[in-house]
Amino acid sequence: MDKISEMLVKIKNAQTSGHQKVLVSFSKLKFAVAKVLEKEGFVESVSRNDDEKSMIKIILKYYKISSTKKIPAITDLKKISKAGRRVYIKSKDIRNVKNKFGRAIISTSKGVMSGEESRKLGLGGEYLCEVW
Repeated sequence: MDKISEMLVKIKNAQTSGHQKVLVSFSKLKFAVAKVLEKEGFVESVSRNDDEKSMIKIILKYYKISSTKKIPAITDLKKISKAGRRVYIKSKDIRNVKNKFGRAIISTSKGVMSGEESRKLGLGGEYLCEVW
């Protein structure tokens, strides 16, 4: 399985189950994608695990509706570029995800960033995933 896909599935499953945090194996690309999720407000915090340096600790974010009910900040994740079919996109072709309620994550020559940031800088790259 693709490394990014594995991380996204772990995050989605942990949020569906109501977990507070999730641990994923460390790679620079996964860490960069997780940092974009943190910057865009989909997760509380991202850090390297103190116990094991080869793991990334992601604290999940929930919105409290009532005293007993909470909903996850991430509704769904969609992997666009896959191992068998890489998808590359030009900056002018980057579109809004779910009428700006979601974010695209793109790997550019200047690093991993959101689609909106990539469009402003005029950078295209590999279209990794969409989050909403």
